[in-house]
Amino acid sequence: MNPNRSSIWPRCVRFFERLRLRPQRLLWVGLSIAALLLTQVYAYARSPQVSHVATAPMNFQDREFRGVWVASVVNIDWPSRPGLSTNQQQSELIRILDRMQELNLNVLVLQVRPAGDALYNSSIEPWSYWLTGRQGQPPSPFYDPLQFAIDEAHARNIELHAWFNPYRAKLGGNYDLAPHNMARQFPQYAYHYGNLLWMDPGAPEVQDRTYEVITDVARRYDVDGIHLDDYFYPYPEAGVEFPDDATYGLYRKNGGTLGRDDWRRQNVNTLVRRLYEGIKAIKPQVKFGISPFGIYRPGQPSGITGMDQYDAIFADPKLWLEQGWVDYMAPQLYWRIDQRAQSYPVLLDWWLSHNPHGRHIYAGNYLSQLDNQDWRVDEYLRQVDISRRSALRGSLGNVFFSMKVFMENRFGVNQAFRNRLYPTPALVPSMPWLDAQNPDAPRDVETSSETIRWQGDYSEDVESVALYVQKGDRWELQQVLPREKTNVTVKPGRYALRTVDATANESEPVWVEVRNSIGTKPRTKVAGLDCPDT
Repeated sequence: MNPNRSSIWPRCVRFFERLRLRPQRLLWVGLSIAALLLTQVYAYARSPQVSHVATAPMNFQDREFRGVWVASVVNIDWPSRPGLSTNQQQSELIRILDRMQELNLNVLVLQVRPAGDALYNSSIEPWSYWLTGRQGQPPSPFYDPLQFAIDEAHARNIELHAWFNPYRAKLGGNYDLAPHNMARQFPQYAYHYGNLLWMDPGAPEVQDRTYEVITDVARRYDVDGIHLDDYFYPYPEAGVEFPDDATYGLYRKNGGTLGRDDWRRQNVNTLVRRLYEGIKAIKPQVKFGISPFGIYRPGQPSGITGMDQYDAIFADPKLWLEQGWVDYMAPQLYWRIDQRAQSYPVLLDWWLSHNPHGRHIYAGNYLSQLDNQDWRVDEYLRQVDISRRSALRGSLGNVFFSMKVFMENRFGVNQAFRNRLYPTPALVPSMPWLDAQNPDAPRDVETSSETIRWQGDYSEDVESVALYVQKGDRWELQQVLPREKTNVTVKPGRYALRTVDATANESEPVWVEVRNSIGTKPRTKVAGLDCPDT
């Protein structure tokens, strides 16, 4: 029994009684209302689904960057070991993407250049050892892992950001470098440092190589973003100076006046700016993001201690934000909330406070620390909650290192994330400085037999269609449908369709009301008459 329907008649009677209508007039009004009710029921039976195409007032809140790093170096995440067959590699990657979809994660940050090598078909650099077990050897049977990852990610409405390490030439692994590894091509700029082989950021040939590699991917692949990690100059070995005397000496000989530390920072700054401008010249919609070390400098803010990335690895992410050379920053805030000297909320506040262009800040979370002792699942739930509280200041999501924890479902983390953090899908935040033009709304929307249909003749920039369902006074994102999809089966209710373009701009909403099928008890109301509460 529908309580709303059963209360209509007595409410209306009381309403008319207050207007002191005569009994005869009241009888005629009652008969008229009954006729209208019968007309409505008949209309529901003849046409149980009714579509409305209009702009409706809506409260859309489903925007959040939910990223995860998938590392290929030393086979941390994918592939699980070198030399797997093509089918095995593809199956592992599909399982990763399926797990992301189950958890409503929406951005895959995939490491495609771990150490001067490629997890994609490149004419510049060799195939990665971590992929095939021999640097320079392609997968067999042949396929392009990056293209495969893009296709599979986009089929699930997951963004793919290609993650590059700009200067590392080798890390671990007992393998030979291929002839066209950059360390073999520019041996005078390849330095052994600790267990690393590192290229000199001060050498123009090395800078050009990194720029060429990254812009080649931006040009040839439909990636949603380009992503750099925190390794610029290598993390310092105690008592061991980075051996760049020759390149710095040449700089001074040619008239350079900067001290060595400032010169090193200038080398990194030049590459960051050049990459940002180069990517935008090729594809303006491709996002450029960096995940720097989480502490800018000790004492900034007050009470914070730790490595000084400004002086140790010669990175100046504060400058990059001030100059607008990134679209997003994902600082690696790899400490707990109550860890005073490196407090997660205190550090997040610092990054948000040094962002004059309003670029997006996505906190990096050290999920791999999860041990159910010092690092419990609740720590990460609280960290995401803290990030969300500062959404109005530009804290618009999180990135988790690494996917391996979700694949293991370590200590039940998947259920906790799905239940507490990500019960529904989300679109990534839009970036109006890249594109503020909304795509056209879906056309010719109609419903029948609890199916919503629309025309798929979109403009080229449309990537997907967002389906929202009304829940009380808000609209909840229910599904993100691929561009090719032009129908969806739904339960009775009120829905909204919006097209979504490559930079996550949405069209004006088109709302449709799907009513109960014949044979059910539809909710009815007096057509054209709004009886006030008494």
